[in-house]
Amino acid sequence: MKNTTTTILSIIILTILPITTFAQVPLLNQEYAVCKFTDSHNNTMPYRMLSPQHIRQGETYPLVLFLHGSGERGNDNKKQLAHGASIFTNPVNADKFPAFVVFPQCKERAWTEKIEDRIFMPGAETPEESLSEELVMGLVKELIKNNPIDTNRIYIVGISMGGIATYDLVCRYPDIFAAAVPICGAVNPERLLDAKNVKFMIFHGGMDDEIPVVCSREAYKTLNSAGATVDYIEFAGVGHDCWTSAFNYPTFLPWLFSQTKASPDERQGNTLTYLNE
Repeated sequence: MKNTTTTILSIIILTILPITTFAQVPLLNQEYAVCKFTDSHNNTMPYRMLSPQHIRQGETYPLVLFLHGSGERGNDNKKQLAHGASIFTNPVNADKFPAFVVFPQCKERAWTEKIEDRIFMPGAETPEESLSEELVMGLVKELIKNNPIDTNRIYIVGISMGGIATYDLVCRYPDIFAAAVPICGAVNPERLLDAKNVKFMIFHGGMDDEIPVVCSREAYKTLNSAGATVDYIEFAGVGHDCWTSAFNYPTFLPWLFSQTKASPDERQGNTLTYLNE
């Protein structure tokens, strides 16, 4: 794996040329409220939040935390909606899967700062948690405090740089998340042993020339061997921008919203899928 990851994240992590630079900024989506989180040290993070259309008294709802890619960094509180936001505002999905959906936006530094590709190798030391990640977790705690959120149904989804952060956060906070969907991400597979009770649906493009597909394959093998619930879907012939294929995968949302925290012996049947696009 070492040779294949020599140039693994030179664009994503070092931000020489962001992967999603050419993603179009979406029109302002009025269904996502414009919000800002401020921590006790006066650090801030903009975010957008979609709430259930009808909040019934006494009921709680899932929370979906969506982490964007490197091309959507900034402080305009708009660009992070470029990929994935419309899935949850689709009237059919919004009616069938009512939830709080949150799109935080990190600044020009990455979600995971000071990262070098060698940290994705077995035996590597775990990097320090970035300020962006600390802010995200502070935001999650605030959202739980102020909204009727089902703490047994907190999900995290991330693409590219956000996929890397998805892995990183579930390894740091495995007791918070019920399920994780890392899309074209990477992680030191050894760290996933700490997150074996989190349910995973992993996506990757078979022709990804930015984050090698072996990263997701190794993650799947480690989780499967550890007895975790994990589905892996690989899109043959698809490059780094496989998120569109992932969002259109027929069981993506039904799988996500069916997950809840469970005891280790409640393992579900795992699947390994290779799709020709």
